[in-house]
Amino acid sequence: MSQAILVLNAGSSSLKFTLFTASNGALTVRYSGMIEGIGTEPHFKVKDDTSRVVYETGWANPAQGQGHAYALEQLATWLNPRLPAAGLIGVGHRVVHGGPKYSAPIVLNATVLRDLEDFVQLAPLHQPANLAGIHAALALLPGIPNVACFDTAFHRSHPLVADHYGLPAEYYAEGIRRYGFHGLSYEYIARALQHVDPVIAEGHVVIAHLGNGSSMCALSGGRSHDSSMGFTALDGLPMGTRCGQLDPGVVLFLLQAKGMTAKQIEELLYKRSGLLGLSGVSMDMRNLEASTDPRAAEAIDYYVFRIIREAGALAAAMGGLDGFVFTAGIGEHAAQIRERVCRGLAWLGLTLDPTANASHGPRISTPTSKIAAWVIPTDEERMIALHTLNALRG
Repeated sequence: MSQAILVLNAGSSSLKFTLFTASNGALTVRYSGMIEGIGTEPHFKVKDDTSRVVYETGWANPAQGQGHAYALEQLATWLNPRLPAAGLIGVGHRVVHGGPKYSAPIVLNATVLRDLEDFVQLAPLHQPANLAGIHAALALLPGIPNVACFDTAFHRSHPLVADHYGLPAEYYAEGIRRYGFHGLSYEYIARALQHVDPVIAEGHVVIAHLGNGSSMCALSGGRSHDSSMGFTALDGLPMGTRCGQLDPGVVLFLLQAKGMTAKQIEELLYKRSGLLGLSGVSMDMRNLEASTDPRAAEAIDYYVFRIIREAGALAAAMGGLDGFVFTAGIGEHAAQIRERVCRGLAWLGLTLDPTANASHGPRISTPTSKIAAWVIPTDEERMIALHTLNALRG
């Protein structure tokens, strides 16, 4: 008898969801979609397993308090009559930060929730929204187990040197360390590589998760060895609106010489920087590639430069490179970005197949290339569903 698992990914004004059915250990997508515009004019769309829109509605000017809880109530009302006979057995949540304490998915309880609240200061842009989705599910679906799946957990296999900053040791003990993020995506790709290319899956691989949030991960033997992101999801590559790597002296300068407040600096680094800030045009790579504004081209140049630079650093950290994987929105769809990155890595022995790249792969390197390059779509929701199922089975 099939059972259902609901996966939730709550943003500040959105609620992404996927409903899976589980039967004999196999997971199948039944429905997926999003409620966006929470708090203003929510729009609710559901797709079936063929990506066909099967339901769409909206409601204007919601009353105060109709936030994530109200959105989840609308979702549950639509889903309930469509659940399999065995019903809903669990809800899996994407949680950005597990702090120094959580290295694996965990069934939520009061103690875990208190810990996750403490980690809000480590991920102020994402953690509050994740928690809003959790509290909504706990209130609306009493008795249904909820499982937190952490974006930081996959990176807990880092060697100590990859996690440290050059600060006094007591700060590391207090949790100031390089955590790394997008772990659910990297874990999915690591598993997929075992089927796609089992030879490089056991070697040294760099994965580029390129989207509105961008990061890179060094995989050694299928385990995370290092990552471009650090203490927060600001570090490493430039992103849609986030700055990426930044000399901490810049923050001191903004505080002391420019007189900016911590809140103003947070707004600058998280929401007004990256591709948007560099270009002054857009945070969307598609818009930047179509723009004739020279600043758009400069933003793309910087993005590609940082990817190539980070790839070299991650390869050096592992002592070599056998494979390179592109994933997420830009990685899966922006052929020109992939081409420029691969040509920038030619010195490592990567030879691009332009025809394969133009058709989005899946393998985009030539048969004789010393480094195998792949385009592999990520599936964080499936990873969360797998973790939820396993956590419920103990």
